[in-house]
Amino acid sequence: MNMYSSKAQIARVRVHAPARLHMGFLDLHGGLGRRFGSVGLALDPVCTALSAEPHGDILVRGNAPERAPRVAAQMLARLGFSGGIRLHFESMIPEHAGLGSGTQLALAVGVAISRLYGLDWDTGRVAHQLDRGARSGIGVGAFDHGGFLLDGGRGESDRPPPLLSRLMFPGDWRVLLIIDRTERGLHGAAELQAFRDLPEFPADIAAHLCRVALMQLLPAIQEQDLAAFAKAIWCLQTAVGDHFAQAQQGRFSSPLVAALLEQAAAEGLPAGQSSWGPTGFVVLPDAGSAERYHEQLRKQAPDLEFVICQGRNTGAEVLVEQAQRLASS
Repeated sequence: MNMYSSKAQIARVRVHAPARLHMGFLDLHGGLGRRFGSVGLALDPVCTALSAEPHGDILVRGNAPERAPRVAAQMLARLGFSGGIRLHFESMIPEHAGLGSGTQLALAVGVAISRLYGLDWDTGRVAHQLDRGARSGIGVGAFDHGGFLLDGGRGESDRPPPLLSRLMFPGDWRVLLIIDRTERGLHGAAELQAFRDLPEFPADIAAHLCRVALMQLLPAIQEQDLAAFAKAIWCLQTAVGDHFAQAQQGRFSSPLVAALLEQAAAEGLPAGQSSWGPTGFVVLPDAGSAERYHEQLRKQAPDLEFVICQGRNTGAEVLVEQAQRLASS
């Protein structure tokens, strides 16, 4: 037992960490000294929700992924603490679907343990200790702030890329998720190998995507211009998707989802794949439009799942309950 053991008895921590869309990379070339650069969006209501309490061992209950005990053990080891934790999962972002389940799991568990044992580590430090955010800062940004996010890519530091822009996502807009449960996005060793095997990304296309992000994508969000947003997102999605095609067997990883994304883009709607997929997204101007489009696509593709979301303009909820409050409740 170390110096944190006495502090471990003072609180229970509850965390609700939002899912996120990773809408694409801006500079896979890296010729200016930084590589990747990402845009993305925090979502509501899809989330990982858990509560954490001190315990002698690592005990995990509820709707928990298999890797949850390993994440907890890794964080406790980083703290140099020999005790444990009891985690109860109320909900979990679908795994390997392109919605950030791994990063949000790590951040939720890591932040909960940090608070439980009397520390105040920032989210970037937790991500670094748990080996998250190697290429993108969108997951950390979604956890900390929510909103529509752009990060500055990976430089020489091994910490998550810095967040450069955070805009409020239009409140009326809705995001229709298109989920193919028969497919899984690349992850782990296969993802690392895919990045190693990809050809060099053309510098001129990287330059164009950065221009699109600054001069079209971000202004479209700020001015709530759905048509301009659609053009910018599709430009980004096609360039990056085609570059990744050899690793994911096409511009988008799920053929069923791909057909609906191509259709939505042809109709002038913002559409694309999140991360390695297979989840796709279509952005609609309001709740009524989203419901109608959902019904249309559900009839076209009954084997797929659909979830209507909003952009989440706040970060994760982290609630610390003091021991005195727990004793009196």
